[in-house]
Amino acid sequence: MVVEVVGVEEVVEAVVEVVEVEVVVAVVVEVVVVVVVVVVVVVVVVVVVVVVVVVLVVVVVVVIVVVVVVVVVVVVVVVVVAAAAVVVEVVVVGGGLGGGGVVEVVIE
Repeated sequence: MVVEVVGVEEVVEAVVEVVEVEVVVAVVVEVVVVVVVVVVVVVVVVVVVVVVVVVLVVVVVVVIVVVVVVVVVVVVVVVVVAAAAVVVEVVVVGGGLGGGGVVEVVIE
């Protein structure tokens, strides 16, 4: 049976090495967690901004389409009303039984 005598210095060195490794691992884990959190936050912000921009574009397009439709309807109604209001009157002036009269077209 072999008995090895270990000095206090060797024990302290071994403990220090284990503690150093644990500290390095803990720091690396913290850095990785921070990086992952930052990446997730950035991705969420980008997605929210893209969704907001898409919604705004859709709203603007819908508003433009509605305005165009309203303008077209108003123009058509105005043209139809104006056309209905026009009265065309054809009057034959002069002539008589012998003919030779002049045709006047009166638009009211």
